Amino acid sequence: MMKLEELVASIGALRREDLDIWITNAMVRPLGQRDAVVFEEAECARVRLICTLHYEMDLDHEALPIVLDLIDQLHETHYRLRALGEAVVAQDEAVRRAILDRVKAREKG
Repeated sequence: MMKLEELVASIGALRREDLDIWITNAMVRPLGQRDAVVFEEAECARVRLICTLHYEMDLDHEALPIVLDLIDQLHETHYRLRALGEAVVAQDEAVRRAILDRVKAREKG
């Protein structure tokens, strides 16, 4: 966990007013109340990503939510595919083979 002031201090380019906008627009979700805000490690990483997108890649405040939503969708897809893969591996050989055959047939069109 990291306090708001610590997070701002740890990221050189980060401007407090930008972070406030990102929090207000729910792009970042800290824990606590306005005067005692803390960030979990995942949210700190998200702030770093947003800083890269905004300050280094020049994405404006209007484009940031769109890009973040797409990134979130990719992450969700990754986790779902991983769970599906684990479920397939847990099946017996005949079921695994049937699934793989179906996937290969689908790839051929």
